Amino acid sequence: MRRIWFALGLGLLVFVLGAAAFQWTNEKKDKGRDRSHRDVSGIVMLQDETPVSGAVVKLKNMRNLQVRSFITQADGKYTFQNLSSTVDYELKAEHKGMTSQARMLTIYDTRLDPVINLKLEPAKK
Repeated sequence: MRRIWFALGLGLLVFVLGAAAFQWTNEKKDKGRDRSHRDVSGIVMLQDETPVSGAVVKLKNMRNLQVRSFITQADGKYTFQNLSSTVDYELKAEHKGMTSQARMLTIYDTRLDPVINLKLEPAKK
């Protein structure tokens, strides 16, 4: 009788371990995000930190000098997606005679979703 209980217990143990191993091998592998591309976003604001609607944000690729632009909505937000992580970029905002200081997004910034806020200042003559 002990042999029967032992065999049943051993069979149950093998079944449980086999099911656990099967479940473990069927788990989807999380590949993670592609680190060769990143997205930059931020808010264009005045000196008092009020968001600016209709500001033009320019993104300059420092390798090939190509410029992309984005016009902010009422919340002052902008976004540029799928930027190469092996290229430096310059960001600058303009609106009604005001400009922001140029900000750099470099290859040394390893964040996948950096946030760069831009403050508008009166244009210097």
